[in-house]
Amino acid sequence: MPGMDDFHFYEPGDGHGLPHDPIKAIIAPRPIGWVSTIDRLGRVNLAPYSYFNAMAEQPTIIGFSSFSRKDSHSNAEETGEFVFNLATRPLAEAMSLTSGAFPRGVDEMEAAGLAAAPCRVVKPPRVAASPAALECRVTDVVPIKDLNGRPTANTLILGQVVGVHVARSCLVNGLFDMTKARTIARCGYAADYVEVTELFRMRRPG
Repeated sequence: MPGMDDFHFYEPGDGHGLPHDPIKAIIAPRPIGWVSTIDRLGRVNLAPYSYFNAMAEQPTIIGFSSFSRKDSHSNAEETGEFVFNLATRPLAEAMSLTSGAFPRGVDEMEAAGLAAAPCRVVKPPRVAASPAALECRVTDVVPIKDLNGRPTANTLILGQVVGVHVARSCLVNGLFDMTKARTIARCGYAADYVEVTELFRMRRPG
């Protein structure tokens, strides 16, 4: 069993003493919340969020955390809707491009050369080439506080899934196959990603 001397320990408030903060690499891989929204004028916004995940089931609630008030946060809060688009290896470069600091009102989907497809239930479009998309309606906008109850620059936006798009080409015996979709995830440091190429199965006890 490793001893205490085998670990580098630090308290975040004192700094990590390493070349880069390891927490983003430790909490990984993380699904990418590639979020499309529209503003009140109907202008499209598309941006990736690495602080994203499924939060609840029955009903399915997903959420992304925005550091500072970015367009996705503002649009989702103002219109009450957003769409999650699955990021895949064929779409990785376009996804990365949409993370750029574009002026408000610029359509990142168009700037990245991505075709838009209409949604069925909500108004924001989805990325046509993405093999899966979740249409969502906002349920909560939660300002995130620290241990002392002080507000941080982070806000959690939660939405209930009200529509699901799944490419038939990624269904195998009725199951969504992420190796066929070539799903990607964030792996910590600035340029690190992973593609799902292999799965293993393990039965749960009981």
